[in-house]
Amino acid sequence: MDALIVETSPHDVPATVERIRAGLDRRGVALFGVVDHAGGARDAGLELADEVVLIFGNPAVGTGLMQADPRVGIELPLRILVWAGADATRVAFRDPRALVAGYDLAEAQDTLARLRVLLDQLVAEAVAPAT
Repeated sequence: MDALIVETSPHDVPATVERIRAGLDRRGVALFGVVDHAGGARDAGLELADEVVLIFGNPAVGTGLMQADPRVGIELPLRILVWAGADATRVAFRDPRALVAGYDLAEAQDTLARLRVLLDQLVAEAVAPAT
């Protein structure tokens, strides 16, 4: 299973990010932070196309995973990357189900599958055509 899932968005980076934020808000999922890589590059006097990472999660879910294997804390909270590609905006996330291979999470496969559903839904909403 390829752990990195990449989709194409018909929207620019700011609009795609806003759609993800709105989806998190509708679901009551905490947005812990936003990393603006392009903004950081500009602050350093460098150029980088728009690139943003959204960091989010639900402690009620993530805590159970970390109780099963504390090392998985390096993978949490969840993240979605949105960037301006050469020809389109791209959206990517790591498939949480792949965490079973590196951590003691065999008993948490249902939780990891639910996290994948959440990520799929957020991205599908973000890349849907404007109505």
